[in-house]
Amino acid sequence: MRMGAELFLYDRAFEDCLERLADIRGDFADVLLVGCPNPAWPARFKGSQVTVVDPGPMMAEQAQGHFADPETLPFNGETFDLVLCIGALETANNLPLAAAALHLALRPGGLLLGATAGGQNLPRLRRAMLAADQVMGQASPHLHPRIEGPSLARLLTEAGFAMPVIDVDRVELGYGLLDALVRDLRAMGATNILHARSRRPLSRSAWDAAREAFLGGGDGAVEQVEILHFAGWKSA
Repeated sequence: MRMGAELFLYDRAFEDCLERLADIRGDFADVLLVGCPNPAWPARFKGSQVTVVDPGPMMAEQAQGHFADPETLPFNGETFDLVLCIGALETANNLPLAAAALHLALRPGGLLLGATAGGQNLPRLRRAMLAADQVMGQASPHLHPRIEGPSLARLLTEAGFAMPVIDVDRVELGYGLLDALVRDLRAMGATNILHARSRRPLSRSAWDAAREAFLGGGDGAVEQVEILHFAGWKSA
């Protein structure tokens, strides 16, 4: 469940998207929110019909929306004028299919706006999980692969979007323990749901190695979150 202060990064990305939208001329009467961790978001679109999809069943229920993955949006094609996708691409097991589904959902001339975790996201956590894997004697995809900006632009182009634009927002967060970061990620609903993830729990020695690697010998660590903001139009 995502709640409280853990909504900070989602709300930051959402507000940024609204600021970008305010600079764009257009009539967005039918809006699709793909990813809605904060049920207050739909009310921000005054005068628009807002439909919500979330890959988390609890979030979908709280926002009175549909529970579905971004790859399998339960709508007919060319239904929406605006698709806003925040934090949902990270859950996709097939990114090209998800991008194609977002494109299909838009009417001709429609706009896609969104935000997703970038390739330089959570470097200390990745280092910690690598240390844990070395102790366990096997490699496992603990975190979702993160897409780089140029790759995201290419992905959107291949899905049919015109003039894709990618911007980067980097946020630094301080932690005294790895456990605190993991707790925040779980509260955000941002843990691993890849089909290929290992179901084998980490041993105590593996967790100890991960904690040590995360801190790097210090009393605390500054973790970096990289958010890629993206936009693209469906040709009229």
